[in-house]
Amino acid sequence: MGNPWDRGPRPPRKGPPRREEVRLYGLNAVQAVFERRPQAIRKLYLLQSRVHALRPLLAWCVQNRVGYRVVEAEDLDRLAASSHHEGVVADVLRTAPLALDDWLAALAPGAPALALWLDGVGNPHNFGAILRSAAHFGAAVLLPERSTLALSGAAARVAEGGAEAVPLVRLPDNDAALARLHGAGFASAATVVRDGEDLFALQPPARLVYVMGAEGEGMDPGLAGACMHRVSIPGTGAVESLNVAAATAVFLAHWAATRC
Repeated sequence: MGNPWDRGPRPPRKGPPRREEVRLYGLNAVQAVFERRPQAIRKLYLLQSRVHALRPLLAWCVQNRVGYRVVEAEDLDRLAASSHHEGVVADVLRTAPLALDDWLAALAPGAPALALWLDGVGNPHNFGAILRSAAHFGAAVLLPERSTLALSGAAARVAEGGAEAVPLVRLPDNDAALARLHGAGFASAATVVRDGEDLFALQPPARLVYVMGAEGEGMDPGLAGACMHRVSIPGTGAVESLNVAAATAVFLAHWAATRC
């Protein structure tokens, strides 16, 4: 199979990709990009042991003159800055988040819809786990106006391909975002560790935004106070709370169960 980029023994680039690109790694993460938006792939690095599994992707690269290179494991370790690359690394074009108004306009009138507002969540592994759960349950992810959270290689790998299935939506300021969401028929629920309504005693509405707080500090008190509801996950009390990613899966599963 010909390779339009491999023209000799040049070492793979060790620096970060350009700003409009993101370097992804992990078999499911890279395969998901190929399945949903192959034109976003700019460069590909892989182990010889992954050639068979990635043959359709390599054939596409040849047909579209996208460079790929078979490299050694230590090269991938450097490219991904991780040993958890599963034998493949790709530089792909980053997808810009949608504007809130555009996302709302694309929803079917009156159809159920679920979203997660991530207020201060920053850990890429938690973000990846949240994206995986959001993909499973069909939720969008809303990013606050000043949030620096963005898809990274680590988050995409943990998401196991789910990142490509989840709409990322950029919010305006908190007050404007809540007003537009409420105006579109969404209820808002601040998720709190204690003193909230019992999640399992509630019948969630067809359109709902769960506001998830930061891993350590929790959510902005003003934002929590502006939400229509405050909800908590009841438990034994043996631990103070669930990790934000684990809690997200519980909240999403409860909403999905009520739609059955």
